Amino acid sequence: MNKELVIHVTPSEIDIALVEDKLLVEYSSEMSQSGYAVGDLYLGKVKKIMTGLNAAFVNIGHEKDAFIHYLDLGAQFLTLQKAVNSQKPRKPKFENLPLEQPLKRDGKIAQVLAPGQNILVQIAKEAISTKGPRLTSDISLAGRTVVLMPLTNKVTISQKIKSNAERKRLKQIAEEVLPKNYGVIIRTAAQGKEADDLRQEITALVQKWDQVYRKGTSETPPALLASEINRTTAILRDLLSVSFSTIHVDDEAVYEEIKEYVRSIEPEKEKIVKLYKGSVPIFDNFDITRQIKSSFGQTISFKRGAYMIIEHTEALHVIDINSGKRSKTADNQEETAVEVNMNAAPEIARQLRLRDMGGIIVIDFIDMHKSANRQMLYERMREAMSTDRARHTILPLSKFGLMQITRQRVRPATEIDIAEVCPTCGGTGKIHSSVLFEEKLEGMVATQAKEHGQKRLVLHVHPFVASYLTKGLFSIRKKWAMKYRVKLQVIPDMSVGYIDAKFFDPDGEELV
Repeated sequence: MNKELVIHVTPSEIDIALVEDKLLVEYSSEMSQSGYAVGDLYLGKVKKIMTGLNAAFVNIGHEKDAFIHYLDLGAQFLTLQKAVNSQKPRKPKFENLPLEQPLKRDGKIAQVLAPGQNILVQIAKEAISTKGPRLTSDISLAGRTVVLMPLTNKVTISQKIKSNAERKRLKQIAEEVLPKNYGVIIRTAAQGKEADDLRQEITALVQKWDQVYRKGTSETPPALLASEINRTTAILRDLLSVSFSTIHVDDEAVYEEIKEYVRSIEPEKEKIVKLYKGSVPIFDNFDITRQIKSSFGQTISFKRGAYMIIEHTEALHVIDINSGKRSKTADNQEETAVEVNMNAAPEIARQLRLRDMGGIIVIDFIDMHKSANRQMLYERMREAMSTDRARHTILPLSKFGLMQITRQRVRPATEIDIAEVCPTCGGTGKIHSSVLFEEKLEGMVATQAKEHGQKRLVLHVHPFVASYLTKGLFSIRKKWAMKYRVKLQVIPDMSVGYIDAKFFDPDGEELV
């Protein structure tokens, strides 16, 4: 499978699209300085103890107080809490901390926390809807090949590594380099790696945690102690593999950052990072804009006229499968249901990844009467979701024809409003004559050339309009360029309305 990562950078955000065999399967838009991301470490202050929930609300600086349950405190919470709240002027080194008794699973949060106490926490889930972030004090620092677990003193190895000799080798390497009071989870990506590479990553993570620990014992809450790497690098960390072919970036600074990261972990793969310099917007060039517009609506069409309707509620997501035009041409109802449902399964799996839908998902498939067909659909759904990195559980079809899926939810589902205000009337319902658009556009070119003194203009218009302006040997574009003595470049841009236009200077700055 050919995997490509396409990254579009603007001053306010970074849009990341993962494409598998030219098909968009994951998309995220990361705002610059958005904060409060999964993995961030904070020193917070306990605001309120909720004995009925066996949980506490913590102030970490978010507009809504964050939430931590007793079971998310971690076995060695008392050790960490004693160090963070110690009044001694000199704090002991982390590896010298004496370990307290592990927390009991059936304990009460009021026995270990009180309002006003400082607490070192990590964001486990971003704020969703009316809920603040979900926290944990069972800290972990993720690397490419290992996950560092302070206060565990245990080495755990991924079950996907089957070779006993390799498991023994990896465990020995980790035990040699780990200081006291540290443990690690060795990830599947560590298989076959050089010992020096593993040692360097473990050492770097230990140093990172040591800095967090020292800041946590000296800062005043609420305070950010360490930020998770940005989502672009996080995706690279989790996805970079042999099948990951190319990374396209349209910003030189981000290109250099990603290239440096790839060089540090896989020097031989540095060449897969490409700086995109095309005149057409990068998402248009890789057909991502069209796929976003067709994939994020309420109604999603798939094979042979069938379609699904996706609804979001506070508690769960609902997907309804419909045969559409297919039902009008088929004679056998059972065969029709099987065909439509089997075609729907991979598209559902894609939609879950693309929208990052989490929590409970209920799918209303078309009724099938044969148990063998229902089992076949269940296996098809499991196969379609086998490449999903988020933890998930799939239940067989119920007697009502419903399939239930739970999928790990750590951030809000991605929602994109694909509806556009009518570019002709601006939403008023009244339009000007379309024959005046060419005249209006020429006036805008004249204004930029004469009044603002622009010598080079880059004009972004809808692809239909771009074709109209550039057709023929002596096109309208050439006429305007000669008439106003300006170098005029016309770029087809699907994000621009039919009779809208955007002007840019050669450096990419939009002109008003």
